[in-house]
Amino acid sequence: MFPIFEARWLGCFLTVAALQVQPAVAQVAPAGPTAVVPAGAIDELRTRAFDAAVWGMPIVSVDAMREAYFRDAGARYNDIVYWSRPADWNNQTTTPNSSSLYVYFNFNLKDGPVVVDLPAADGIGVFGGLIDAWQVPLTDVGPAGQDQGKGGRYLLLPPGFKGEVPPGYIPLRSTTNNGYALIRVTSKTLSRADLDTGNAYIHKLRVTAFSDVSGGAQQRFIDMNGKLFDGIVRFDDTYFVRLARMVNEEPALPRDARMYASVRALGIEPGRAFTPDAATRARLRAAAQLAHASFRQALLAGEVPWWPGSRWGINSQVIQGVKTGFTFDDGQRLDIGARAAVFYFAYAPPQKLGKATFYLTGWRDDRGELFEGSGQYRLRVPPRVPAREFWAVNVYDSETCGFIRRAPRVGLDSYDKGLQRNADGSIDIYFGPQPPAGKAANWIYTAPGKPWFVGFRLYGPGAPILDKSWRLPDVVRQ
Repeated sequence: MFPIFEARWLGCFLTVAALQVQPAVAQVAPAGPTAVVPAGAIDELRTRAFDAAVWGMPIVSVDAMREAYFRDAGARYNDIVYWSRPADWNNQTTTPNSSSLYVYFNFNLKDGPVVVDLPAADGIGVFGGLIDAWQVPLTDVGPAGQDQGKGGRYLLLPPGFKGEVPPGYIPLRSTTNNGYALIRVTSKTLSRADLDTGNAYIHKLRVTAFSDVSGGAQQRFIDMNGKLFDGIVRFDDTYFVRLARMVNEEPALPRDARMYASVRALGIEPGRAFTPDAATRARLRAAAQLAHASFRQALLAGEVPWWPGSRWGINSQVIQGVKTGFTFDDGQRLDIGARAAVFYFAYAPPQKLGKATFYLTGWRDDRGELFEGSGQYRLRVPPRVPAREFWAVNVYDSETCGFIRRAPRVGLDSYDKGLQRNADGSIDIYFGPQPPAGKAANWIYTAPGKPWFVGFRLYGPGAPILDKSWRLPDVVRQ
């Protein structure tokens, strides 16, 4: 899930050019062992398929999450799925944290407007938004949103809506039928009492079809704590099954006219069943795999160090998204390459810059080598971390950008009073398949043979991280 940044943090990045995921790429080096795809091996259909995979990444990701919502949670549109405790590995979504409570729901506007009743925050940390099928934010919610943390009634309006908007609603006009919400609820601590307060807030949420808003329909809540919710995209021929489904469900936007003409050659067209033959499926599978490799490589090449010479950084494609409100349209062109890399890596972007969190990622150790799951590593977190609320460390599988499956522990945070501290107040965090002797309390699992990356989040970041006077050391291989 996306971090929330403050505008003044970005000044040093605005001149950095992001590596673009270029359509019709004939040679891409994946993150890991070098592999080159000969230009002659990519025929016209596969080239079109690669372009389609890049273009369609946001809506394919939305479909994967929606399928998890229907299949794994047993939900229907407008049901509220939530996690009553911080997530473990069963939350198979892109870059979640393991310190907050999550709320997620899908909506569909084809049959008319939908109302989202958001309660007042009342001291609870509420961060998130309502987002369309192309993952363009319609609004932020909570203190950073139009309700300003006071609560409000958001009215989601379908494409081309011409009706009257009744008083008392915050109208949001969508260009897509499908959409979703993802909201993080943070509490002061992870005590049972504070978590209960967060869950009480969640149970005040309501999502209702506008036609039923006065009917007193019972809101369904589905707790996914400890249950598998698998919204990770697969980069095989099913990628294009998802793309075809979403193309059939969503109105064609004028900006995408060229791509709609292109995907028609793949058999993807509104109102037409998608039934590729075996040879076409093989080409589609190869194109999806090539797209996957290109997204991973773009993320690696797009990391901009936060401190000179540091292995910790912020992704330049994410910064590009921030500058455009995650439309990736700067008025001159729609950058589908940067958009694809970002929505491979994360989900649920904010509409506006905020002050809630600061988020750094690391892909390499102090020697510049990519992290690998069989190794043993250590991060020494210095004392006096500039986080007013708390800080957290999470490990992700770099092939999925989700938690490592079946990991006994996916992260650690300063909420945890059992963390062992050094005499100077610093804390050593260990990464590896097994904890070092006597260090299990400070250990995060990595899977042998699996590449991984690490995220370091600061909640309520203070001046020393922003002015860079406080520095997080690189992760050291031991």
